[in-house]
This record gives sequence, structure tokens and C-alpha cells, in this order.
Amino acid sequence: MRSKSFTKKIKEANMNILNIYYSSTGNTKRVADIIAETADKERHPVETIRIKPGMAPDFDLLDYDLVFAGSGVYEWLPGKPVLSLFSKLAKHYRKLGNIEQPARRRRTKQAVVYCTYGGTHTGSNEAVPTVKYMGQLFDHLGFEIAGEWYVVGEFHGAYLDFSKKGKLGNITGRPNDSDLQSVAEMVKGTLQIKTA
Repeated sequence: MRSKSFTKKIKEANMNILNIYYSSTGNTKRVADIIAETADKERHPVETIRIKPGMAPDFDLLDYDLVFAGSGVYEWLPGKPVLSLFSKLAKHYRKLGNIEQPARRRRTKQAVVYCTYGGTHTGSNEAVPTVKYMGQLFDHLGFEIAGEWYVVGEFHGAYLDFSKKGKLGNITGRPNDSDLQSVAEMVKGTLQIKTA
């Protein structure tokens, strides 16, 4: 549920933005934090929700003009909490009749879907299914997909060594400041297009 202060900010802002993400290692959280910080600096309040296992969909995507949705890549797909939540959301919107055949376009709704990935075996090809999967929920709801972003992120834990010898070379420490600055610039560009 939205706080009263957030609701007040929305009324004063140009658009209503949701920043939803899943992060098990912190890579995607860093990107989500930059999205929120950048939008806030551009005077657009953002409601940020971290997806958790077993999470119920207690928000309405259709309440937002712009949604940023992100996840790490796990066996070529978003994390299991994202798969579960997006499945629940799809069933919910089908039941309400918001997913139609063919999908109706909602000209005022946009989504940016993104992932953080290591690409140790096949590079960015490993990340494409994750972003495409997440984008389908929004496409079915009639959102315009305003961006598909792929952000390199280091491996953690038992897979830490994969950061040094994969197809992308040494990705230790990524996403780094340069990666995050690129994300900030993409956010600014998206906001400028959306408010134009």
C-alpha cells in the first residue's frame, strides 16, 4: 500500500512510476537504487518494491504510467520470486479482463525491463530470455516496452570464480560506477521521452 506522503508526491509529479525488482546478490538492487535516485533527482517520485519469495501482488501495475522491472538471470530466466509474482499478476489481470486478445495498447503506459547478468558461457545471449519473459507481462497488458536493458554483474558466493574467466572477460566488481552511470543516463532519456 502507498504511504500518504508518496500519494501526495504523485499528485504533484508528472507521472506515476513503479520500480520493482528482485535481487539475490545485490547486483540488481544497485541498478534499482540508481533508477530510483535518478528519477527522484529528475523530480519524479518512484515507488520501489523489492520482490520477495511468496510475495502477493498487492499493487496494481495499471496504476502506473511507467514501470521499471528488473531481475538477475538464473538459468536464463528471472529469479523464481519474479516468475511466481508475474504468474500471479497475469492470472489476476486475465480474471479482470485486462489481458485481451489481441492485446490492447495503452498509449499512456510504458515499461522498461532489465536484468543483471554474468554471461559466462554465451555472453549477453544468456540474458535475453530473462528480459523477454518479463516484458511479456507488460506487453500483454498493453504497455509499450520503452527499453530492454542488460547490465553486466559479477558472480557471488560459490560462483565468484566465474567472474574472472567467462565469455565477457573479467567482470569482477560490476556493475561498476560506469555501468551505473549508463543506467542513470538511460533513465533520464526514458523520462524525457515519457514527459515530452
